[in-house]
Amino acid sequence: MVYMSYLSSDEKLQLLKIAREAIVARLNDLPRPVVVTDSEKLRGNGAAFVTLKIDGQLRGCIGYTEAFQPLLRTVQECAVAAAFADPRFHPLLPQECDNITVDISVLTPLVLATSPDEIEVGKHGIAIEARGRHGLLLPQVATEYNWDRETFLEQTCYKAGLPRNAWREPTTKIYLFEAEVFAEEDFA
Repeated sequence: MVYMSYLSSDEKLQLLKIAREAIVARLNDLPRPVVVTDSEKLRGNGAAFVTLKIDGQLRGCIGYTEAFQPLLRTVQECAVAAAFADPRFHPLLPQECDNITVDISVLTPLVLATSPDEIEVGKHGIAIEARGRHGLLLPQVATEYNWDRETFLEQTCYKAGLPRNAWREPTTKIYLFEAEVFAEEDFA
């Protein structure tokens, strides 16, 4: 379910094209493509994650939670990093390129939660900070795995390398955010 609607269909298509072109350029040892757009939203600073999948299985996911550069550049950089620098996977091979699907999640700013009860599964993504570690899961992850709030919190702790119940500790910080999520297959 999409709660956030910030980008037009054309802007979403532009970002998906930007992501794929950046990956293809890197595969071919070419410089990052120069992007020209009339969209103020794409030229404005934006936070985003780019997720790559093959046959529905995760193949890479990298993103920025802070909007410190133009959204289109964030998408370019995160697409290349998801394809070639996600430590969970080997770098994308040329023969895999045609099989990947690109998903993009454009994020709202992170907001510190005052209580875990504020989390709405499917609406919020969460970031957890505790014991010098941090982990983040996008809103759609909880929905894809049919997790309840507690499982979502536990899995975010696990991703951070923390004990699953670390979210209950009083010093743990839980941040909430929303995301506008779209994929190439939405436009097929």
